[in-house]
Amino acid sequence: CRSALVPYGTISSERVAHTGRSGLKLPAISLGMWYNFGGVDSFANSRAIARRAFDLGVTHFDLANNYGPPPGSAEETFGQLLKKDFAPYRDELIISTKAGWDMWPGPYGEFGSRKYLLASLDQSLKRMGLDYVDIFYSHRPDPETPFEETMGALADGALEKSGQVIGVIVASMNTPALAHPGLTRMEVTPLIHQRKARMYELAEGFIALPGGYGTLDELFETLTWAQIGVHAKPVGLLNVNGYFDPLLAMLDRAEAEGFIFPEHRRSLICKTEPEKLLTAYGRTQTLARGSEKVDAAKPLKQSRLTSSGEFKKTKPKGVSMEFSRSRT
Repeated sequence: CRSALVPYGTISSERVAHTGRSGLKLPAISLGMWYNFGGVDSFANSRAIARRAFDLGVTHFDLANNYGPPPGSAEETFGQLLKKDFAPYRDELIISTKAGWDMWPGPYGEFGSRKYLLASLDQSLKRMGLDYVDIFYSHRPDPETPFEETMGALADGALEKSGQVIGVIVASMNTPALAHPGLTRMEVTPLIHQRKARMYELAEGFIALPGGYGTLDELFETLTWAQIGVHAKPVGLLNVNGYFDPLLAMLDRAEAEGFIFPEHRRSLICKTEPEKLLTAYGRTQTLARGSEKVDAAKPLKQSRLTSSGEFKKTKPKGVSMEFSRSRT
């Protein structure tokens, strides 16, 4: 089920970079299971793809609750792959899944409500036979659910599976209605300026969702910091239903009139879907840790699979994959 031409480590542990300020390292490529892993697909082919990817050093497998077809079947296929091949290497894998699109009948089967997200996470874990996933995120914006409810559900899901969630809030807003009571750590700052500085220190990237004065203030301050070289972290807009179209037109005119340099205009990433925005983040050339870059000249490691396709018992150091996440 594999070729012996390309040894393990084409995307090896030497060819990774840190994600922002965290200790998590990223290889160059992840394997998305939107296609070729559904119930209508050949399991032998799905298995060959996953094994080949892993043999090349790809250790981030990305799924979603509705991947298939039919919906849910990609996670079921991956659960079988874990049992047959990858269970001994679980700690070397980054497994992500998400929820947001239509998954089951009724009013609670899509979008971003707390009920839907947590129910979907439980179902995904059951289909894959896992106790936890490394990354769980909202797959689409929900125009009818308050953003704080979606964020709260994601935080609860992470906390229930022993994840860590850090919040930073201004003292004047530290009320039961706004502050999550069960976070790993809640930092309270006296002033909004201190909150911004602290969030900058903690964040691996910045995403602005539709909002008002506060959103625009933090967005432009972050862009200005990037412009003057304070940081090289990605900054993006999630342009839900064209909300930011007028703003983007204004920025284009400012560039045309010479008030914004073209390279600074291009530094603002804009996408209409969360997944595409995170993918664009992953393609940024400079990570938040500084000038670390993947060295393509590093030697490759030997294969972890024998010619017959069986896993060797020796376990070289693994790598992990995750796109930059944001906290603004």
